[in-house]
Amino acid sequence: MKKTLFIGGIKSGKSLNAQKYILQISHLPKPVYLATTEFIDEEMRTRVEAHKLNRADEFETIEEPLEILKVISTCKSFVLFECVSMWINNMLHHKRSFEDMVRELESVLKLDKTIVFVLNDVGCGIIPDNKLAREFVDISGKLSQLIASDCDEVYHTIAGISTRIK
Repeated sequence: MKKTLFIGGIKSGKSLNAQKYILQISHLPKPVYLATTEFIDEEMRTRVEAHKLNRADEFETIEEPLEILKVISTCKSFVLFECVSMWINNMLHHKRSFEDMVRELESVLKLDKTIVFVLNDVGCGIIPDNKLAREFVDISGKLSQLIASDCDEVYHTIAGISTRIK
């Protein structure tokens, strides 16, 4: 079983490339699209609807904002985990600790499953001006290292082009 990470900036094309990638490697009828976004406002709902249109009927969609291990461990097909960044956001919003996140991800990474992770690279800008944003950036950076270290392949996406870096 294979683990792969697509990381890049927001709207870099990483999600679309991750979808194409998993559809190419999947030999099962429909891979699972694990959607982690919670609807916090109308703009977020619009973003989610655009993602749904992009993936059409090529995936079985499961929506789960927090309990990713429970979902992924029961999947019979390949899994596209879209996206780790929103999952981190949800975990922080629901007062889950960094240690909780590490435990959950370590357990997911140990599963004998093919998983493609999608993650926003948020650590290339300035240091945020508020504590919560700094915490999010720090956690995202640390968890991206954890995921990448266990992945067979890592792709960095810029301007719609994914380059294999591992």
